Amino acid sequence: MIIDRIKNAALYYPLHPKFKQSFDYIAQIDILTLPVGRHEIDNSMYVLVQEYTTKPKAEGKWEAHRRYIDLQYMVQSAEGMGYANIHHLQQGEYIPEKDFLPLFGEGEQIALRSGYFVLLFPEDAHMPSMALGESQPARKIVIKIAV
Repeated sequence: MIIDRIKNAALYYPLHPKFKQSFDYIAQIDILTLPVGRHEIDNSMYVLVQEYTTKPKAEGKWEAHRRYIDLQYMVQSAEGMGYANIHHLQQGEYIPEKDFLPLFGEGEQIALRSGYFVLLFPEDAHMPSMALGESQPARKIVIKIAV
């Protein structure tokens, strides 16, 4: 897992051949008006535009992905995000058609604030959309990058 401010994105270009294209996409779109939902970038990447209300940690669910790296960019608001290595959690049954691995257990929580991004790799279990204090509306862009 990597968490940083979007202005430092160029530091991470060498880590994956699609990272520069992903960050360029964020810089070039109107992130406030791009419609909620799924948008194709190319055959190895797509973006999910999400708007939601952050929720109490008790309602959170751990997840990980095998086929995609998540680049999650917080556009507006802030959220708590659980983090743990998948090997520290109990793994459920992987759902290939959704690239979804449910996990169970305890981990750490980080704050993902407006203007920050997190890169989540296949070994990074995460629990997104948690409230930091009171629940609040949030807007986030998630770019799914094929491993």
